[in-house]
Amino acid sequence: MKAVNKHAKIISAATKVFAKKGFFNARISDIAKEAKVADGTIYLYFNNKIDILISVFEEEIGRIILQVRELLAKEQDPRKKLEIFVFNHLSIMKKNKYLAEVIHIELRQTTKLVKDYRESKFSEYIDIIAEIIEQGQQQNIFREDILSNIIKRTIFGALDEVSRVWNLSLETHYSVEETGCQLIKLFVSGMLAPGQSS
Repeated sequence: MKAVNKHAKIISAATKVFAKKGFFNARISDIAKEAKVADGTIYLYFNNKIDILISVFEEEIGRIILQVRELLAKEQDPRKKLEIFVFNHLSIMKKNKYLAEVIHIELRQTTKLVKDYRESKFSEYIDIIAEIIEQGQQQNIFREDILSNIIKRTIFGALDEVSRVWNLSLETHYSVEETGCQLIKLFVSGMLAPGQSS
């Protein structure tokens, strides 16, 4: 098996194992078993579990960033851009429950990771929301008095909670379309400048 394939296989296996067992309970041997490689093979690619977990975030969220930026590049209206971000995030979290679980739980519970990870891919991802808000303010579409760095976390927090509930098999009868539309109505109507319409 090529090195690049083994690396990807380990990342995929680790995401599943971390989601099912939690970071602290997961063992390197569990990841190796899920990836169908020898335990020692893991150490050819990663130093330890923290290194694997950071790589899961870096690579998986890196892919999401590339995907959403490609979609956003085709749109000029910040209201539509926010809609694209919301629907893209919800769709990915609904499809990849293991990644969703790791993002929801481990990013909050693994203290060392949060400290090390503050300036990396996760920050880059939610900064996209701030960029959209700031563009809307520059175009006088969104209110000037809202703070993009607070609102980006508010919006991501709502998205995170919705997909967390999906992952717990609660309220799963709501579709991505229904959920996204509800959130967009709430976000956009709350940010619109006087005289603007959604």
